[in-house]
Amino acid sequence: MFAQVLGETTCGIDGVRILVEVDVSNGLPQFDIVGLPTMAVRESKERVKAAIRNSDYPFPMTKITVNLAPADLRKEGSGLDLPIAVGVLCCTRLLDSRRLQNKVFIGELSLDGCVRKVSGVLPMAMEAKRCGIEEVFIPRENAAEGKLIQGIKVYTASTLTEIVEHLQGRKLLEPLPKENILQNKQRIYHVDFADVKGQLVARRALEIAAAGGHSILMVGSPGCGKTMLARRLVTILPPMTEAEALEVTKIYSIVGMLSQADSVMLERPFRSPHHSISGSALLGGGSTPRPGEVTLSHNGVLFLDELPEFDRSTLEMLRQPLEDGEVSISRVRAALTFPSRFILVAAQNPCPCGFLGDKLHRCTCKQKDIDAYRRKISGPLMDRIDMQINLTRVEFNELKDKAPGESSAVIRERVVKARLIQQERLEQWGMHCNAQMGRSEVVKYCHLGDAAQKVMEKYFTLLNLSARSHDRILKVARTIADLAGSETIEAMHLAEAIQLRTNNNG
Repeated sequence: MFAQVLGETTCGIDGVRILVEVDVSNGLPQFDIVGLPTMAVRESKERVKAAIRNSDYPFPMTKITVNLAPADLRKEGSGLDLPIAVGVLCCTRLLDSRRLQNKVFIGELSLDGCVRKVSGVLPMAMEAKRCGIEEVFIPRENAAEGKLIQGIKVYTASTLTEIVEHLQGRKLLEPLPKENILQNKQRIYHVDFADVKGQLVARRALEIAAAGGHSILMVGSPGCGKTMLARRLVTILPPMTEAEALEVTKIYSIVGMLSQADSVMLERPFRSPHHSISGSALLGGGSTPRPGEVTLSHNGVLFLDELPEFDRSTLEMLRQPLEDGEVSISRVRAALTFPSRFILVAAQNPCPCGFLGDKLHRCTCKQKDIDAYRRKISGPLMDRIDMQINLTRVEFNELKDKAPGESSAVIRERVVKARLIQQERLEQWGMHCNAQMGRSEVVKYCHLGDAAQKVMEKYFTLLNLSARSHDRILKVARTIADLAGSETIEAMHLAEAIQLRTNNNG
């Protein structure tokens, strides 16, 4: 007997349709799986055999061969257990192969026949829909992800028996109701910019960063509020669109970081890896590439605290994602490209002891140690950071002030208005914010008046700016103008952008 069943696996952050071919023929009892299976897939034969028997269905004591097509694609994960089991049951004539048309099965089987949760259900279901599949069967624990896919019937089951009875027409399962991703969803934050005392320059810089998607470096002595400010950036970012929410949810589903309670990622990601992180963990990697921190930060914020403490070679890997908004990883088994369009927020001390320029503490570092500390961050990487500012110590008078500062909600209103202006301007190019503009868009949308042109000409020569710095200053100035509701970049907008770019010159 021969049967074909559709399953799904993942490659990178996308789902891939797998044709599971099951052949049961005469011969000594043997169960082989071919088609480049990993160890987890190869071991599925033991799970399938026990699950079928413990579900009180007959298991053929003959030769069983399972082929996973396409044969040149490496199959990973345990989500192919279910289609293999359905194929075996079809070969025993327990199921009618005609009922398997346009159906995809995803799930891991336990030895007692239960269907367990697997990672990556959302991208796999999205791929099934793209291929024109009508019905998808997934574990009940993955129901939250199944509700997000429109235009396709998604069934959930907790046991193999439930699926068999549904396919036999004896006890039908109900398809999941569809969920409007953005309806009745409110973002709840436990931090707010109203808590911040002082640091007006930093607050302004972070507002600009949120409005235009710009990267920022904050330099200041210990305890001046760098981390506190960085953690509040996500509270002023505009809400994610449905497409952005699905894209982020798909990434977190792939890596198994989507909690059962969260059906969709509505809060923009905030990732803060430790400085001991490896290059593979930051950018992604492995024998078969998996997403790293830069991809987990997609559409959100990547915060690197104590920037010079990171390995220099690891930091240099950030050049491509900062410039291109994606990261390409090549391995022997696969070459994949992951999205990585994030706002980089970095923080560091001005010197090894942390008190260079501090009014109350004396710096104890030698000049050679300060120079070595600063050389840990290369010039090309610094050139890719749009704003570089110094933070000063918060004064006692500012701390004792009981009046709350400007709240995140108020700042977010201004940010959203600026983003809407940018989206309308850049929609035809598939861009969402000023930071994504390329050279041609900068030339088209960042015109300078005569006064502003003279300011740029003066400081370009005075500060020895590179061509990249020139364009990044113009993009920040364009964002400042958008926040002010100005159609043109005035000299005051450009001057502020230059100051925010060169404020960290100590």
